[in-house]
Amino acid sequence: MSAEINAEAFLRRLAERGIDYIFANAGTDFPSIIEAIARNRDGGIRYPRAITVPHENVAMAMAHGYYRVSGKPAAVMVHVNVGTANAVCGLINAQRDDVPVLLAAGRTPLTETGSAAARNRSIHWGQEMFDQAGMVREIVKWDYELRAGQPVEDIVDRALDIAMAEPRGPVYLTLPREVLAAPAVSAGPRRPRPAGLPPVLADPAAIAQAARLIAAAEFPLIVTSSSGRRPEAVEALARLASRFALPVVQNEARDLNLPTDHPMHLGFDAATWLGRADLVLVIDAVVPWLPKTAAPRPDAKVIVLSADPLCARYPFRSVDADLLVAGDTHAALLALKDALAGQSPPQTAAIERRRQEVEQAHAAITAERAALAEKARAQTPVHPAWLAHCLNEQKAKDAIVISELGVAAANLDLVAPGSFMGNLMSGGLGFGLGAALGAKLAAPQREVIASVGDGSYMFGNPLPFHYVAQAEKLPVLTIISNNRLWLAVRRATLDLYPDGAAAQANVMPLTELAPSPAYEKTIEACGGYGECVSDAEALPAALARAFAKVRAGVPALLNVITQGR
Repeated sequence: MSAEINAEAFLRRLAERGIDYIFANAGTDFPSIIEAIARNRDGGIRYPRAITVPHENVAMAMAHGYYRVSGKPAAVMVHVNVGTANAVCGLINAQRDDVPVLLAAGRTPLTETGSAAARNRSIHWGQEMFDQAGMVREIVKWDYELRAGQPVEDIVDRALDIAMAEPRGPVYLTLPREVLAAPAVSAGPRRPRPAGLPPVLADPAAIAQAARLIAAAEFPLIVTSSSGRRPEAVEALARLASRFALPVVQNEARDLNLPTDHPMHLGFDAATWLGRADLVLVIDAVVPWLPKTAAPRPDAKVIVLSADPLCARYPFRSVDADLLVAGDTHAALLALKDALAGQSPPQTAAIERRRQEVEQAHAAITAERAALAEKARAQTPVHPAWLAHCLNEQKAKDAIVISELGVAAANLDLVAPGSFMGNLMSGGLGFGLGAALGAKLAAPQREVIASVGDGSYMFGNPLPFHYVAQAEKLPVLTIISNNRLWLAVRRATLDLYPDGAAAQANVMPLTELAPSPAYEKTIEACGGYGECVSDAEALPAALARAFAKVRAGVPALLNVITQGR
């Protein structure tokens, strides 16, 4: 048997450190990776499974969605600088969403002669850069180039340790073609351990101070965006909120943080409740409210709890808080519950008065949502609230919904941890489709629904998306909320110029997506089931047909013509 080469050592070490998948769009820089996989066709050495994904944006989104459901990082393999360029949007999304991804990019051959892997095509000159990693350095936690003579194990270990250390995020490794083809240098026996660092626990004194402030408040309010990233944290928050009647608002929710049927759930808009609260506990929310339009009362106490309460990776973000608590969210929620239980004397009467008020408010929110859906039942084009209602009626309770400018969380029934991925703060469109594939790969037994706007669908590289779904047997349901325009752009223009010329125009410039393509035909070209729905009354039956296809293993898409002016 020939000596191990660096490409083989790279794949072997990835698997040893828990990487199960590589989402790859390879090029002329990865012959040694391809050769290594082919040599191991009998599976004698455990390698990650390499999946061909014919666009880097989809590959990055798959790694993103896979981590969000499984809690495990994946690797993405791309072609030199051009593949990196296509992956940058996904890198930005991962960085702002604290998602660890190992992005491995080939490096065009460094030499012209002297190595079997030296340059032999004209693009090998055209694709060289003075600093390829400079393209991504601001948006990754670490970057490095593998050098000849280095143990690959050391480099892979360092990459994954940094990616998995809190706050988590993507890392970037470049792999020159000559180095991948060179004999591997052994690092010797390695001590097995999980990647990253053990969670940092919040200071007990800070937890005790937070408990005292909460206990003294009449109407403490919890505002969170992504405290539910880990399923156990959802349960911990639910128990804390129930025990002490603490209302929770999921502002700009990126995860499901509290089941929507929980009696302490007060919706998805913090601005509605800030005027009532005399204390606000912000948990894992970079933007808990928009300072320009909403803020806590001047006399309200503010506590910020997060692994990084300063949000240090953001160039500017003001933090006006009475107490900053840094630490693992799940552990902090458990500690806070214990600290509140130990307060003396217990504020039982105050807690019960608050419980009654919050439960009544929760019931009113639920009733209002039901009334809106009933009102929208007969409206055509389809009202977004009716689309959400019909989806709630037919989806499984633990279905995973990825909403990228699609169905709003405020209109969905969400009860199972890990059942929602919302719009990303970074705004890098195209995340939703690939994320659905990654989610399905991580949880094949669960229904996965990609709910996207028509613009998001186009940004998601739909042909590669549908190709991978079919090739890898990942039957997801795609629902396009097709309002035939860039609604976010239209709204932003009206916010700034409510009485301007654009507001008065019959067609607002740069916002129309008409004529609308027959999106349902794209999935048909890839062997899936597609249908267009424009009539509200026809929607339930169309959804039933689509769910039947998905449950039978066939990817399906509904192009739903929706309101949106």
